[in-house]
Amino acid sequence: MSRTLRLLITGGGTGGHTYPALTTLSAVQRRQLPLDVLWVGTANGLEARITAEHGIPFKAITTGKLRRRPNIKELGTNIADVFRIPVGVAQAVGHAARYLPDVVLSTGGYVAVPIGVAAKLIRRPLVMHEQTTVVGLANRILARLATRIALSHESSLEYLPASARAKAVVTGNPIRPELLQGNKAAAYDLFGLTFEVPLIYVTGGAQGSKQINTLIAEALPRLLPHAQIVHQCGPAWIDQMRAIALPAGLVDRYHPVPYVGSELADLFAAADVVISRSGAGTVSELTAIGKPSVLIPLIPTGGDEQRKNAGYLASSGAARTFLEPNPTADQLLAELMPLLADPALRASMAEAASKLGRLDAADALCDLLLSTAQPAA
Repeated sequence: MSRTLRLLITGGGTGGHTYPALTTLSAVQRRQLPLDVLWVGTANGLEARITAEHGIPFKAITTGKLRRRPNIKELGTNIADVFRIPVGVAQAVGHAARYLPDVVLSTGGYVAVPIGVAAKLIRRPLVMHEQTTVVGLANRILARLATRIALSHESSLEYLPASARAKAVVTGNPIRPELLQGNKAAAYDLFGLTFEVPLIYVTGGAQGSKQINTLIAEALPRLLPHAQIVHQCGPAWIDQMRAIALPAGLVDRYHPVPYVGSELADLFAAADVVISRSGAGTVSELTAIGKPSVLIPLIPTGGDEQRKNAGYLASSGAARTFLEPNPTADQLLAELMPLLADPALRASMAEAASKLGRLDAADALCDLLLSTAQPAA
């Protein structure tokens, strides 16, 4: 492409929507094409902070959240959002019409709907990306407006409107490439780990999870004779987790930390088993790096997506999971112990996970964007 590609990106609110867009943008930049970028999101979403950190031009719009099952306690917010949505659409049309993108990339979240509508109104091509195994409400709306639809999983096709399925292609879900370059030895050095027993990496997300932290705390006395654990428990939980009374001689096998940052790639490389939620980003990372996991879905979520994500991995032999919302420590141990005792089982689960992963997802989505782009008249 000899002319400058004008790429408008929308999507955000959470990392699951923001990081795939950022990773895809990096893939486009690696093509060394003349490129101009504008990201449209909300002022208080994660995308505002991420774009500022990376020097990406950003415009904010006001928009409301689409709720499938409005809560009576949120009645005031629901009413206010009814008025915010058309305001957001008007702002989106203004930004899009002034920018005149060659192509629009939408990675989901309720902020994506106004820009998707704007792209349709000003007749610019829209590439919509869905991260989850199901298709969220915002993307079910955008699927009817999109020029092309990129899916992370083949199973997502059935959740699209029938009229939109011919526009869909499975690209996978882009993950940060640095996660594929972890150093196992570096993680062992950083946390003072031993080679005597398997390593479990536990995470409930950056802020931690009360449910997962409580399960781990109860299971630790029976778990530590068989494993060592690095546990991202969240800043609010770190003092409580450090204060847990542990069996004599096993204290050095438990390593609670408030947050895992740049060392995540090394931890993934070192971990024999991962215990985590089953959001779209986590599932994509576990399959890309090929890690056996025990997944504890966050229930409920919109469209029950975490339980469906976990079921997708479990049905493929890549994970163990719980379909009920409140598993006990005994149930967690029942799933973990066979994995800790059997390296061959862990290896077969890792292989199954790898078969579901797409290492080329960012490049595949980049190719789709470039092939869909149309210079403005």
